[in-house]
Amino acid sequence: MMKKILLTAAVTGAGETTDKNKYVPVTPEEIADSAIASAKAGATVAHVHARDPKTGGISHDIEHYKKIVDRIRASDTDVIINITAGGGGDFIPSLDTPAAGGTGTLIQTPEERHKPVGELLPEMCTLDCGSVNFGEMVYMSPTSWLEKQARLIQESGVKPEIECFDTGHLRYAKHLIKKGLIDGDPMFQFCLGIPWGAEADVETMMYMINKLPKNASWSAFGIGSKQFPVALQAALLGGNVRVGLEDNLYLEKGVPGRNEELVDKMGNILEQNGFSIMTPAEAREYYQLRKLK
Repeated sequence: MMKKILLTAAVTGAGETTDKNKYVPVTPEEIADSAIASAKAGATVAHVHARDPKTGGISHDIEHYKKIVDRIRASDTDVIINITAGGGGDFIPSLDTPAAGGTGTLIQTPEERHKPVGELLPEMCTLDCGSVNFGEMVYMSPTSWLEKQARLIQESGVKPEIECFDTGHLRYAKHLIKKGLIDGDPMFQFCLGIPWGAEADVETMMYMINKLPKNASWSAFGIGSKQFPVALQAALLGGNVRVGLEDNLYLEKGVPGRNEELVDKMGNILEQNGFSIMTPAEAREYYQLRKLK
């Protein structure tokens, strides 16, 4: 019997990637259309960040998110929308202003990070479960803030996907569960290979799997050339998978890809290995997701 896999398309992210791949969607219309195309290629979930149409950089503007979500919902393509709730955690170290951070630093409160989720009420959202060195940047998410953000998500009725960039994040996520701040069976995402978080290898994945609560489901992604190997390994170990231009820009070495092409390639890999992709309807029932709008 074929195992059903939830496949997420992370369509754009917030990194400075637009100069490396012309297919990275930037405007709300492009991001929504890429999510729709990914769904038509087989993706169960579209994971959404917003970008500033003028600069191509990260945007926290609720109107950009609203345009993306409204356009997806108005289409005739069914897909589960998963909005990031991890924005506004960027701390750029500076020797000149060590307490305040340097140019590019932007720290949002839990309420500000939650705003797109709380107002637009997608079926899912991410919850980045801790701080981490992110290249030369520090992504900041203090534990007391995470508790508040988890409570806001819980009150909204949206299903959190718990993002773990390192092993300590998984420990803290279990603390949130113990405190009753995560409803139902928890969904985890292992974010592997980002400098300098958890490594994208089988040993790390197995360690994290073995530390999960018994009633948890999980997914994993790797960045760059690790995207497809990590995704296949995750499926083989009983998890779900994520691909997309947020994490990897190339269909194969030196060939820039589109999101729908990455989804199609992953779908073929899964099928060749005895798996099939969950439809959004199947995922809603299995993971007890609720349409709130």
